[in-house]
Amino acid sequence: MTEQKLSEAAKGVYIIAATPFTDDGALDLQSVDTLTDFYLRCGVHGFTLLGIMGEAHKLTSDESLAVVKRVIGRAQGRQVIVGVSHAGLENVRRLAHEAMIAGAAGVMVAPPVGLKGDDGVYNYYAQVCTALGPDIPLVYQDYPQTTGVYLSPQVFERMVDDFKQLVMLKHEDAPGLAKLTRIREGEKKPGRRRVSILVGNGGIYYPQEMRRGADGPMTGFAWPEMLVQVYDLFAAGKAEEAEDLFDIYLPLVKHEVQPAVGLALRKEVLFKRGAIKSPKQRAPGSSLTATDHAELNALIARLDRRLAASGHGRKVAAE
Repeated sequence: MTEQKLSEAAKGVYIIAATPFTDDGALDLQSVDTLTDFYLRCGVHGFTLLGIMGEAHKLTSDESLAVVKRVIGRAQGRQVIVGVSHAGLENVRRLAHEAMIAGAAGVMVAPPVGLKGDDGVYNYYAQVCTALGPDIPLVYQDYPQTTGVYLSPQVFERMVDDFKQLVMLKHEDAPGLAKLTRIREGEKKPGRRRVSILVGNGGIYYPQEMRRGADGPMTGFAWPEMLVQVYDLFAAGKAEEAEDLFDIYLPLVKHEVQPAVGLALRKEVLFKRGAIKSPKQRAPGSSLTATDHAELNALIARLDRRLAASGHGRKVAAE
């Protein structure tokens, strides 16, 4: 069981977990186990389930809860955040309460697609907080590239002031570095509460975001050990070493964030690393061509050569 609820002090690497399926598209709970173990061996500090990478919109409600319970039961006390976004607030409320009963640390909610204006954003989350109740920690998922909803620093600060259960921003706006700086500067005002900020976008801006005050990444890069090692170096005050290590992985970070095919690449890597039995996405999903496979293999080979030359050889493998 998770030891405590999510709070403003949360930091570290919260891996966005893939949802494994069999070759025929069925939910693969055995691979949920092996994938969870793989992430733990990589040193992650927490998990985020049922996000976009987790293909949450393709799961039934029963399957969603089965994944949540399976990971929480195997996560060795790591905090688990559960994505509960849905067009209907009653569905948000129900899954959130079921996840918390199962042992989740908190829930993540994205604004509905097409929500307009600062007042629209504020009023929606006021309804979310009422529906959840004050005891469920809330993460705002800021991903305007998918939702089309822009979160201004001003309205976020207003929500932080008014909604005490809002403890984290999942920051994925792009370009978003200036917004991150603006929020961190605003927190220095007397009486302003500082919340946790974890960053996504595949980790493509990870070092710069850490320098600007992020508390860690929340993304699904298929080499989680890099995310952890870079975080540890930043925490130790070794920012330049952290960037040097990140640079070695950058070609694959960049390759994985491709629109449409990125999840197929990520699951293929997890499959190659033995973490899941099949790279299958539940339909509809993208697939890789023979050229895609050859390209990925070449990039992995280059990564291994560069890691070996740097003394950071790959050490994590699924059992």
